[in-house]
Amino acid sequence: MTAPQYEIRARHTDTTVTVYQAYAPHIGLPAARDGRFPPAWKRDRMTWIKPSFLWMMYRCGWATKEGQETVLAVEITREGFAWALGNAELSHYVRGLHPDRAAWSRGLRRAPARVQWDPERDLRLNPLPYRSLQLGLSGEAAARYADEWTVSVTDVTPLAREIHHLVRAGDLDAATALLPEERPYAGGDGAPRPLSG
Repeated sequence: MTAPQYEIRARHTDTTVTVYQAYAPHIGLPAARDGRFPPAWKRDRMTWIKPSFLWMMYRCGWATKEGQETVLAVEITREGFAWALGNAELSHYVRGLHPDRAAWSRGLRRAPARVQWDPERDLRLNPLPYRSLQLGLSGEAAARYADEWTVSVTDVTPLAREIHHLVRAGDLDAATALLPEERPYAGGDGAPRPLSG
């Protein structure tokens, strides 16, 4: 069965959703150690969270890109995730979804979160024919993410390196077995249908 083109797939429980980010060690390591973001983490900048582990691996090059050497699994509350989705604007204009380009632009400026859909990736980081969610958080959303929604922060860099090693060795079955289980997120807790287009 083919996955829907726009679907949030994430590791989640009844109360939490896991998202991924990659940082330089001076931010990532203290965050994992303390379970919260350190003072060096800027709350006034947009931060992008990704429910897809493999999309994060594509973005950070399996934790090899400069400034992205520490991969974090950040478990946040479902309520926070739903709030971000409910207060998000799509990152690009879509005719028929928005009244006009000006209305979309105004909405984007006001929204504390934005939805962006990028091609999902396979184990070799090749694009797949369906999309993966990125959720950009700024202003109130970024502050809530760091100070209210975060339940736990785990350094998953060793996992990323182990999976990458198996992929490079051609053992895709073993690599697949180590991937975090990501299931469709229905958003049945009040979250609206994810914006798409």
